[in-house]
Amino acid sequence: MDYRRLSKAMAHALRHRPDLYGLVLDNAGWTPLPDLVRGLQERGWRHITETDVLQVLSLPGKKRYEVKNGRIRALYGHSIKQRIEKETAVPPPILYHGTAPQTTKTILQEGLKPMKRQYVHLSVDIETAIQVGRRKTNHPAILQIAAQKAHQAGINFYKGHEEIWLADSIPPEFIEIITTHGENKT
Repeated sequence: MDYRRLSKAMAHALRHRPDLYGLVLDNAGWTPLPDLVRGLQERGWRHITETDVLQVLSLPGKKRYEVKNGRIRALYGHSIKQRIEKETAVPPPILYHGTAPQTTKTILQEGLKPMKRQYVHLSVDIETAIQVGRRKTNHPAILQIAAQKAHQAGINFYKGHEEIWLADSIPPEFIEIITTHGENKT
């Protein structure tokens, strides 16, 4: 079983196109686990079981999914039109965001926006921000976010999981470039 491919299919079903899998997500993103298994089976994963889906949750790396009381949801990364409601939380003092260097000028003028996602994704450490930024470019710019100050100014934050935080948006006054093109900004 290729659990990495299965995880990608689960992300597609739970984050981006639940309709293609016959899924209905509630306002917190939950759907019955048997419905996900059935939807995946109908889309080419004919022999998977709930055990296979649960095995994906135990893989090392970022925690992407949560299972409770026979239901499953993606923790973050949704691009569907339906707004997935999150519970607000107090963020750590500093968070980070990895992005393509050519976007930093616009970000410093307009702030961070969710773009095609529902929330802005922020990392608890520079290493995770670099990993995320490398999805866009080999040498991402790393932005430091004054998260606690932004929160005190009324910006809502939501915990994605241990390494990822979410926000509706981040105004530019709370953003500082700390590295660009793989070099420390001094």
